[in-house]
Amino acid sequence: MTIAIVGGGIAGLSFALGLHQRGIDCDVYEAVPEVKEIGVGITLLPHAMKELADLGLQAELEAAGIENFESIFYTHHGQFVYQEARGRHAGYALPEIGLHRGKLHRILYQAVLDRLGPSKVHTGFRCTGFSQNADAVSVQFSCGPDGQAVTIESDIAVACDGVNSVIRKQMHPGDKLCFAGINTWRGVSVHPPIFTGKTYLRIGTVERGKMVIYPIVDNVDGRGNQLINWVAELQRPNAVMNDWNRPGDRQVCADIFKDWRFDWLDVPNLIMTAQSIFEYPMVDKDALPFWSQGRVSLMGDAAHPMYPRGSNGSAQALIDARILAEELSSQSDPATALKNYEAKRLAITARVVQTNREVPPDFIIMKADELSKGMPFRHIDDLISQEALREISEHYKTVAGFALKS
Repeated sequence: MTIAIVGGGIAGLSFALGLHQRGIDCDVYEAVPEVKEIGVGITLLPHAMKELADLGLQAELEAAGIENFESIFYTHHGQFVYQEARGRHAGYALPEIGLHRGKLHRILYQAVLDRLGPSKVHTGFRCTGFSQNADAVSVQFSCGPDGQAVTIESDIAVACDGVNSVIRKQMHPGDKLCFAGINTWRGVSVHPPIFTGKTYLRIGTVERGKMVIYPIVDNVDGRGNQLINWVAELQRPNAVMNDWNRPGDRQVCADIFKDWRFDWLDVPNLIMTAQSIFEYPMVDKDALPFWSQGRVSLMGDAAHPMYPRGSNGSAQALIDARILAEELSSQSDPATALKNYEAKRLAITARVVQTNREVPPDFIIMKADELSKGMPFRHIDDLISQEALREISEHYKTVAGFALKS
C-alpha cells in the first residue's frame, strides 16, 4: 500500500512515523520549499507526550523544552483565582512540556528523514486538488518557483494541510472559517523566570483582554533569563479578522494591556521587549459530516481546526495519526480503514472543538469574572470554592482525553 501524506506539519510527520513503525510505505508532500524552525511556543500535554513517546521522541523533546510544574489562573486585576500542578507533578506518567514549535517540527522532520529516508519527503509541493477512482487516488500539486503541475498517484491520500486545506475545501465546497471577533497576537520575549520558571499562566478573559504566558527555553542568554512565549487575545464587537502571520505592532498590543502592571509581572514590558510579534485571527470551523471520501481522508487541523485554547490541537492531531496508522495496519481495504478512523475520531474531536469555544480551561477565570462582575474581590473563596473550579478544570481534561483515571 502506498500513501500520499499532503502536508508536513505535526500531523503529517507523526503520521509518517507511525506508518513507518508498522511497515507501511508513505511519502510526505510539503508546500514550503525549505523546512525551517519558525513559529512561537507550543505546549505538549501528557496525552500528546504519550503519542510522541511511543514514536521514540520523548527524551529529545524533554531536552528541547521546559517541563511545566504548575498552571495558575489570574483575573485581569492580577488577582489569584486557581492553581494546579501539571504533568508528572500532578500524577501523570509523562510530563507537560512547553517548547518552541519550530523545535518540535524540526525533531519530527529529522526523525522522518532519518527513518524513512530523504527520498520520502518532497518539499515545494503545494496541493491544488485531487481525483480518484475505485483503485487509486491522484493528487495534483503545483511545484517549484514556476508552479509546474505534477500529479502523484497512490493507494490513498491523507490531507494534513492545515486549517486552509485544499482537499477539505474540495470535499466540502461550502466550508468556511468561523470567526467570533477574537484576534490574537503572539510573541516571544527574553525575561527573568516568572514564579517557578516552570509556570503556565492564564490571565484575564477575551472580553477584557487575555494573556497566556509560559517559558519555552531555559537560560536563553547565559544569564538565567528564559525565552517566554506569550499569547494576547481580545474579542471586540464587529472586529475585522487579523491577517495570518502578519508582523504585529508591539505598541498596539501593549496598549490593550497598559494597566496590567502587577507585583509579579509587568505585562506591557513583556510585550514591548518581544523579539517578534505576529498577528493571527482566532478561528475554528464547524464539525464536518464526514472526513473520508473513498480513498481520501482528513487529519489534524484539516479535519478539526479548533480554537488554540487548552493546548489541545497538537494532541488531537497526534492521536488522529496513531489511530489511522493502526487502522491501515489492521485492514486489508484502505477505504474501510479510513471510515473506521473517521468513526473513532470525528465525534470526539467535534466535542473538543465545541468545548474550546464554550467551556475552555480559562472558563475558570470567566466564571470568577462573572461572579465578581469584573470588579476586584477580597478573596476568590468569597465567590466560588476551589473544588468548584477544580471541577471545571477536570471537565475540560475529560473532554480533551487526558483526565487522570481514578
